[in-house]
Amino acid sequence: MKIEFAQSAQSTLGVEWELALVDRYKGDLVSVANQVLRGVAANHPELQEDEEHPHIKQELLLNTVELVTGICHTVADAKADLSRSLAAVREVTDPMGVELFSAGSHPFSVPRSQPVTDKERYFKLIDRTQWWGQQMVIYGVHVHVGLDRRDKAMPVLDGLVNYVPHFQALSASSPFWGGDDTGYASQRSLMFQQLPTAGLPFQFPSWAEYESYVQDMFTTGVIDAVNEIRWDIRPVANLGTIEMRVCDGLSTLQDVGAIAALTQCLVDEFSTTLDNGGTIPTMPPWHVQENKWRAARYGMEAIIILDAQGNEQLVTDHLVEVLDRLQPVAKKLGCVEELGDVEKILTRGAGYQRQRRIAAEHDGDLSAVVLDMVAQLRE
Repeated sequence: MKIEFAQSAQSTLGVEWELALVDRYKGDLVSVANQVLRGVAANHPELQEDEEHPHIKQELLLNTVELVTGICHTVADAKADLSRSLAAVREVTDPMGVELFSAGSHPFSVPRSQPVTDKERYFKLIDRTQWWGQQMVIYGVHVHVGLDRRDKAMPVLDGLVNYVPHFQALSASSPFWGGDDTGYASQRSLMFQQLPTAGLPFQFPSWAEYESYVQDMFTTGVIDAVNEIRWDIRPVANLGTIEMRVCDGLSTLQDVGAIAALTQCLVDEFSTTLDNGGTIPTMPPWHVQENKWRAARYGMEAIIILDAQGNEQLVTDHLVEVLDRLQPVAKKLGCVEELGDVEKILTRGAGYQRQRRIAAEHDGDLSAVVLDMVAQLRE
């Protein structure tokens, strides 16, 4: 099959941010997304597209709303877009006594008790995946970056795969699951990969081989639509982008901007390498798989594999080197400040570390953990 790749300006940006809806005082999940979306529509009728706000969307569960930016040229533009959508949601949720937070998971909810959005594709997913699908009380941040040529998609995907542990460590924010400390920095990343076609991407030398894979998925009934391929990193042909989907939910707009800047800079660097006739190094799949597990388990303390030769380094030390290397790219793209915010995550720690600290300070009360994340987003 032939998959057309939409025209897109190189290194344009789009961000998707999943937010949980919780009770203001107890931190329990509340399944009021339909009421929230109706309220937003009533407040902003001029923005509706097919009875839906263009930047505030439904998700799998009724305890979730997703903020989606338009096409942005800078990370600052994307943050401003998200901030406007966040304000529109709060116009509705504040009078309801509902708060918002984002992390990889909700620390103490019972996953199977969460109602699913009334859409056929969601019911079909749950019916097919059963117990695993019923566990998907998870939240993430996705970053799209435009590519100006289709033949860049697979090499850029290969390049981003090398940085899966970096993004996972920076964003890891799901240590608790159903009230228990899992011992992992990111329970979400290992839970989500249990769904069909989710997890680490296959790596193909050419677009034609990717097209052949997609045809096989249709022929064998694995998928009914291309977007059912839920890889951690994937090409999105109808948008002309590469999509980074590794990250756990992030609790602040500043952190979302930091991850967006790192993604945009890496994709632009890879694109320039290809424009100049260069190639992007790859690693064996078993190294990539091990790196993902290490980052999910140990977060910022993960020692990761750097190359096909098996050289290793602490992920935070390597990130410092990467940030230094990307400074000229950030200057070109106008995201020096936002890329610098990655260093702030390195300095203060990731979300999973803060969650464990707050839990310890409150004698294991995980409601305090949720309310702390609510406060972070407020601030």
